[in-house]
Amino acid sequence: MLQKTVLFLALVARVLLLDNGLLRTPPMGWLSWERFRCNINCEEDPKNCISERLFMEMADRLAQDGWRDLGYVYLNIDDCWIGGRDAQGRLMPDFKRFPHGIAFLADYAHSLGLKLGIYEDLGKMTCMGYPGTTLDKVEMDAETFAEWKVDMLKLDGCFSSAKERAKGYPMMAAALNATGRPIAFSCSWPAYEGGLPPKVNYTLIASICNLWRNYNDIQDSWKSVLSILDWVVEHQDILQPVSGPGRWNDPDMLLVGNFGLSFDESRAQMALWTILAAPLFMSTDLRTISPQNIDILQNPLMIKINQDPLGIQGRRIFKSKSQIEVFKRPLSNDASALVFFSRRVDMPYFFHCSLLQLNFPRYRVYEGQNVFTRDVISGLHSETNFTVIINPSGVVMWYLYPINNLEHTHVPVVRPQE
Repeated sequence: MLQKTVLFLALVARVLLLDNGLLRTPPMGWLSWERFRCNINCEEDPKNCISERLFMEMADRLAQDGWRDLGYVYLNIDDCWIGGRDAQGRLMPDFKRFPHGIAFLADYAHSLGLKLGIYEDLGKMTCMGYPGTTLDKVEMDAETFAEWKVDMLKLDGCFSSAKERAKGYPMMAAALNATGRPIAFSCSWPAYEGGLPPKVNYTLIASICNLWRNYNDIQDSWKSVLSILDWVVEHQDILQPVSGPGRWNDPDMLLVGNFGLSFDESRAQMALWTILAAPLFMSTDLRTISPQNIDILQNPLMIKINQDPLGIQGRRIFKSKSQIEVFKRPLSNDASALVFFSRRVDMPYFFHCSLLQLNFPRYRVYEGQNVFTRDVISGLHSETNFTVIINPSGVVMWYLYPINNLEHTHVPVVRPQE
């Protein structure tokens, strides 16, 4: 009986959500959780607690410091905003910390050209113990979010059973669409099922969710970044085919600008998330972020690659015994993005290769750019050896496009170096 119910809901959800027109490229924005967690101590820490003030100040920074104009348009609330439910059972914010309510915050975000995202949890309570969305509250909560003019819902899965998730996520997808308001749907469903078939039906997930978490929460450390990357690479044959316009694998937030990553590690996370066509949700303090980290996050060529309209998720295509890995992402107009990634921890490494060794076609000549240094790459023949110098735990990233199919033409090669 459960299988029939799930199948019926899946069919309904496909009709209602599959082509909702949202998130045709990976979403970009700011999310509170990794940097600010569940800090509700507004008496001692008024500038950094989860509150109306925090989100308004972040909205100001998104609008005024160039983020919005580059595509970082989502201002996303995470856990710990809920104050309870009213007499009719409707969700309410904590009015001490959100005195004007969520609709006010949505209006404020919209006035600045931004979108507002909100968090709930499919279960009796959220991960931090606030009222969750039980199955009997799904439609009511969807209607509430629509009335508040919310633009994205992240639905977590703490304190829910597998049966509740199998029923509840398709229910919420249908309920959101029934409101008539375009609300992007971020699901945590796969992460609570171990992220792998047969427990996870990615065809179903991709038909009801615009993005979804597969694996553990990211923590502010390089070890955490690597653990997520390793999991994605290990299962890339499953994950890559289901990703595309309107449906994205979400490896979790960007740590750039926080405390746990070095400069090279920050650039590496940004490049790798971009090559994986991942959502780019910053979770840092935009009021104090350094110019160096702004340059990483606001790199225009990086963002162009991330937002490529083909929406193809990249994959690792090469791994050497010297702890060098190469990732490739196909892009529009026959272009490609390459990331040369070093897991070494000792010295910069001179990596020698050719495009032919990376399965590029024979007898083609490429132009492009080093994404970080802006160095121009010209006349790079697919058979010609090149050298890149990669820092420990660092990356070199190229944007390449073919310029002709000349056979056996001797073309001078500029060897880009970082």
